[in-house]
Amino acid sequence: MPQLKWYRVLGPEEAAKQIPKGKLQLVKIGKQRICIAHTELGYTAVSDICPHLGESLSKGTINFLYEVICPWHGYRFNLKDGRECQQRTPDLEVHKVEMREDGLFLGVIR
Repeated sequence: MPQLKWYRVLGPEEAAKQIPKGKLQLVKIGKQRICIAHTELGYTAVSDICPHLGESLSKGTINFLYEVICPWHGYRFNLKDGRECQQRTPDLEVHKVEMREDGLFLGVIR
């Protein structure tokens, strides 16, 4: 059974400065590329590579529906469940994120 491993990616003050609300940030854990988003709902994380044609989603934007929008072709993925809004491409992998007293942590299945 896969194990969830937690990684501290930023300190609490660093997280607020580097990923302000409405912004995206690329984080690399080993060979995995993960897109962290900060919205009014808190921090969320999805795989960074758009399954349509492989562009980095961390280069995209976040809309009012809490979707990350791919900068190449406008595919929109829900930040909570990873689903593409029109089901034109596979869903994104969603990762656990926790803001703890000592920083922002990312849970990755290993």
